[in-house]
Amino acid sequence: MTERGVLLWIHGGGWRARSDENGAALAPLGLRVVTATYRFSREARWPAQLDDVRAAARAARATGGGLPLLVGGDSAGGMLALHLALRGVDRPGDVAAALAYWAPVDPLDAAQRRRRPAGDDPWADLLGHPPVDGDPATADAAVASHLGCGVPVLLVQGCDDVPVPAAQAVELAGRLLAAGHPTHLWLTHGGHALDLARPDLRAVAAAFLDHVLPATPAH
Repeated sequence: MTERGVLLWIHGGGWRARSDENGAALAPLGLRVVTATYRFSREARWPAQLDDVRAAARAARATGGGLPLLVGGDSAGGMLALHLALRGVDRPGDVAAALAYWAPVDPLDAAQRRRRPAGDDPWADLLGHPPVDGDPATADAAVASHLGCGVPVLLVQGCDDVPVPAAQAVELAGRLLAAGHPTHLWLTHGGHALDLARPDLRAVAAAFLDHVLPATPAH
């Protein structure tokens, strides 16, 4: 298939490790998949991770041959992909679309904290302190604090996800739509870290890409 976009894939792992998912299952949909990494929370606090994936996005764009730049990721990487798309690489609106899979987006979600063992809070590790309402770093890390540039977003979420409650994706989808973002939400069976090659996930991604990317000219 002719390449119609470059996808910068950002890995998950709770901002403190690297998950196995590399986004390669999306390549057959006409994407050139480029992977990015970032400093873990034990190495640097937020927003260092956003700085790192912005640098990776600039490199991917520079070698992309003029193809549209999309960003995607799973879990913590999905959160970073959303920040990158909504806030921009260099300015809001310079990313074509975001594909976020089971992404934690709300550091103040009490349900997410209740599901984790005591003392194990990836958000606290990322920020350097527990998330607190009214705290500037907490607000900055919340994806919904950065809506409005109009970038299209795909959210994919398992209903039975334990680490990331499905309600986060549902609430964010509503807020994205209200802020004028073309938004596709696929709420499906299963938990965390689903297989991107699963037929329903693949079909949803394909439909989203057909919606946001220019049609490939016929030869």
